[in-house]
Amino acid sequence: MIQGATSDAGKSTLVAGLCRVLHRQDVKVAPFKPQNMALNSAVTTDGGEIGRAQAVQARACGLEPHSDFNPILLKPNSDVGAQVIVHGKAITNMDAVVYHDYKKVAMQAVLQSHERLLEKFETVVVEGAGSPAEINLREGDIANMGFAEAVDCPVILIADIERGGVFAHLVGTLNLLSESEQNRIVGFVINRFRGDLALLEDGLDWLEERTGKPVLGVLPYLHDWHLESEDSIAVEQNSQDSEINIVVPVLPRMSNHTDFDTLRLHPQVNLQFVALTDELPPADLIVLPGTKNTRADLQMLRESGWDVKLQKHLRYGGKLIGICGGFQMLGQMIEDPKGLESSAGKSEGFGWFNMTTTIEEEKILTRKSAKLSWSGACVKGYEIHAGRSCVNESPALLIDGKPEGALSADNQIFGTYLHGLFDHAEAIHALLEWAGLKKVKSFDYDARQEQDIDRLADALEQYIDWNKLL
Repeated sequence: MIQGATSDAGKSTLVAGLCRVLHRQDVKVAPFKPQNMALNSAVTTDGGEIGRAQAVQARACGLEPHSDFNPILLKPNSDVGAQVIVHGKAITNMDAVVYHDYKKVAMQAVLQSHERLLEKFETVVVEGAGSPAEINLREGDIANMGFAEAVDCPVILIADIERGGVFAHLVGTLNLLSESEQNRIVGFVINRFRGDLALLEDGLDWLEERTGKPVLGVLPYLHDWHLESEDSIAVEQNSQDSEINIVVPVLPRMSNHTDFDTLRLHPQVNLQFVALTDELPPADLIVLPGTKNTRADLQMLRESGWDVKLQKHLRYGGKLIGICGGFQMLGQMIEDPKGLESSAGKSEGFGWFNMTTTIEEEKILTRKSAKLSWSGACVKGYEIHAGRSCVNESPALLIDGKPEGALSADNQIFGTYLHGLFDHAEAIHALLEWAGLKKVKSFDYDARQEQDIDRLADALEQYIDWNKLL
């Protein structure tokens, strides 16, 4: 099991890298995260939903994503509550206090999935959540040491040196654990180191002497390297030599922002995530993203003046895309009669499509292949939504010959439920042309993902002490 001294220490990264190294060695390996809290999710082969990081880790293992890889997924829909997904299926919304009491039930689901994986695979590489030293969350823990103790699993503790205070993070985390938990940690990994390793060696010697634990490796900072994010939005911008400006407003409950990774990495695109309170920069295309709470985020857009900004953008000939919740906002009405996303009620949409949406209890979870309605270009993606939309517009996509989404009569506004819209090479080429880019360079995001997972595995093979680890 990989646990982190902090959130975003590199747990997901290290698990993915270890999985790829073992897969290269023909070891039957699978990833596992007992409990995940994230709004970036993926659809599984068994029709479930798991955290995006576990889907990437499955890819590193040469596997398709499965709900057993992440049996408990929490998708926040407010500051104190979340939708609880067990074995890939949404069961209910809970606030933090109620969920704390539910953990005993959740642990049984975790152990069931873990047992099934042990029956199928030689090795399971487990990812913790946050930090094991969160004192207020120790009771009933199922995400870190509570799980490791239950299944008798050795633990590697990773810390990010970029954050500063790496030795304090490691030693402090160790000191806050119980004696049995301390004994369970078999070594440390330091992540994202830049510079001459000789300058760090005195500190490594001190750390090993102080704790009695070996340093298993110091991983270098990988420049121009990409792995799909668990939840945090990548802020790096590619403005050098960019030929088209694309803006994505950052919604409070924004989900599946990995939809924009391909655009962020494309050599001709300047993609900018813009806070709702910021000025709208020059944009050829604005994309309204998915959201876990469509009506609340729609209200925030209005309160921040984005209804006026979007009208002006369209008036000057700009293009607009809505994905999933962003697509729902483009219609006339969004109704949530049972209060499934927030309070019960209905909200007027922006009104650009003749479309009404009703939020229903059963969530649609499916992977789809489609074609753009005007060009036939291939689109491969997935649907994760509880809304059902009645659309009376020309379709944006065709799925098995059936219409999906909407395309405005003036060809300026495009809407779809399909996440991963830009990931396929044909699709991003056609969509960038539609948005106004004259000569689109070919870009294969799928190949880039494989390349970067292999780069990560290469680094682990070089910088991890495999004799100590094994």
